[in-house]
Amino acid sequence: MSVVEELARAAGSHPGWLSRERTIAGERFNRWLVPPAALAIHLCIGMAYGFSVFWLPMTRLIAQPGAQCAAGQDWVTELFIRQCNWSVPMASFTFTLFIAMLGISAAIWGGWVERVGPRRSGFVAALCWGGGLVLGGVGVHLHQLWLVWLGAGILGGIGQGLGYITPVSTLIKWFPDRRGMATGFAIMGYGGGAMVGAPLAVWLMHRFGSLAPQGVAPTLMAMGLIYFLAMSAGAFGFRVAPPGWTPVGWSPPENHGKAMITSRHVHLNRAWKTPQFWLIWGVLCLNVTAGIGVISMASPMLQDIFGPRLLGVDANAALSAAQKAAVAAAAAGLVGLISLFNSLGRIFWASLSDFIGRKNTYHVFFLLGIALYCLLPTWGHLSWAAAFVVSVCLILTMYGGGFSTLPAYLADVFGTQMVGAIHGRLITAWSVAGVIGPVLIANMRQFELDHGVAPKLAYDVTLYILAGLLFVGLICNALVRPVAEHHYMDEETLTAERAKSHESIDRRLAESAARGAFGFGGALAWLAVGVPFLMGLSIAVQKAAAIFG
Repeated sequence: MSVVEELARAAGSHPGWLSRERTIAGERFNRWLVPPAALAIHLCIGMAYGFSVFWLPMTRLIAQPGAQCAAGQDWVTELFIRQCNWSVPMASFTFTLFIAMLGISAAIWGGWVERVGPRRSGFVAALCWGGGLVLGGVGVHLHQLWLVWLGAGILGGIGQGLGYITPVSTLIKWFPDRRGMATGFAIMGYGGGAMVGAPLAVWLMHRFGSLAPQGVAPTLMAMGLIYFLAMSAGAFGFRVAPPGWTPVGWSPPENHGKAMITSRHVHLNRAWKTPQFWLIWGVLCLNVTAGIGVISMASPMLQDIFGPRLLGVDANAALSAAQKAAVAAAAAGLVGLISLFNSLGRIFWASLSDFIGRKNTYHVFFLLGIALYCLLPTWGHLSWAAAFVVSVCLILTMYGGGFSTLPAYLADVFGTQMVGAIHGRLITAWSVAGVIGPVLIANMRQFELDHGVAPKLAYDVTLYILAGLLFVGLICNALVRPVAEHHYMDEETLTAERAKSHESIDRRLAESAARGAFGFGGALAWLAVGVPFLMGLSIAVQKAAAIFG
């Protein structure tokens, strides 16, 4: 009889399938089965970055001429009216809603996620994200925009938040020797979700085009079901590490009071009141503000700055319709590259942080980022498109790397016991940055154009401002220090928190759990998430090749 079965029998407990007790790893489990479970969830919710494929089709649901809603239409009326097509800003506000709800829901329910464990929270995330897309599809079918906002926006956003933080604490506890790499694997999925989901959505809309206008409604419903099943499989694949578990042959390094990695734990209620929390909040917010500003305007920026030169044509030459389409295709290739480098940067930088430290990794982000943002206007003035594209791709690796390095940074500073809940509170910085970055770059561009600045020069001031924001982030990161002694939980409080999560402190369990071989099941789990990811990667590379064609 296994130690888990012996303890369960001794306690006389019969927990439900979603309870944390049912997810405690047995002897034959292998920790390398946890990353694919996390990837299954993050690849699904990562479709958030690919949702733009729906905006134009959603504005063409009524095929009759002149069906567009009037320019002065009250936005509240547009939520309920069925006789005219929605505008792009009204449809795309769905994205704003679910990104905002991601941060809000993660902050509100982060503590709950820690207590109930990854299986229950992952399954609820699957219900919300998958169910939200289905409800959004119903809204498109009924031509009720309020239902789309409620489903894909609000309910889906809750699923985004819960799904985003669900694997974090679990992975960090399974990989104390490689915290950055482990969380990088999962959060890489969020960056790459659009590479898988966007082509799938386009294919489904084409297939369903004969069944519904633009094929949008059945596509949302089908993807909701697919994502529910995939995320549920990931949720049920999770196992949690018993407290005190360590890999065979590994022991925590001695820090001699100098390293940034603590072996103690800070309670959620104390963590967010420390200066370290708000300094790291600023670090994330400023890094994301700069990166997401570039993401939001990447395609028009490339067209405005380089235009005909993307085709090797003189900048002042008149373009044919075919040449204009080729310029747009080349700019679209940049969007594909962004998704690719955003995703790969998450695993690269997070893994590197295991060797050079989390604080040093963020120093690199800010110093290299400042240099690249200041160089972008120069590349534009010199018409060096290749240098411009390479710089943007490097910037996007650090944008993604900032997300994936963050959970390990928090675990280093605040300990692992409540890192998921602390992470949930801190990614509200993402919600703030998601508004500031796009608004800043779009409005500054328009201001410059309105004052007679040439389109190719309209981004210069904005890029220098973003470099300035990164300098402020560099200062915030430099000020991060180890948490003061009085913020750490004492043994009594720590034991009480573990009891709330139904965590056993039996040393036999920590010593015997997860000593199994990787085996056929591990290979199958990695194939299940690896094949879709590689297919999406292949499509992104093919589309991005248009930039260099």
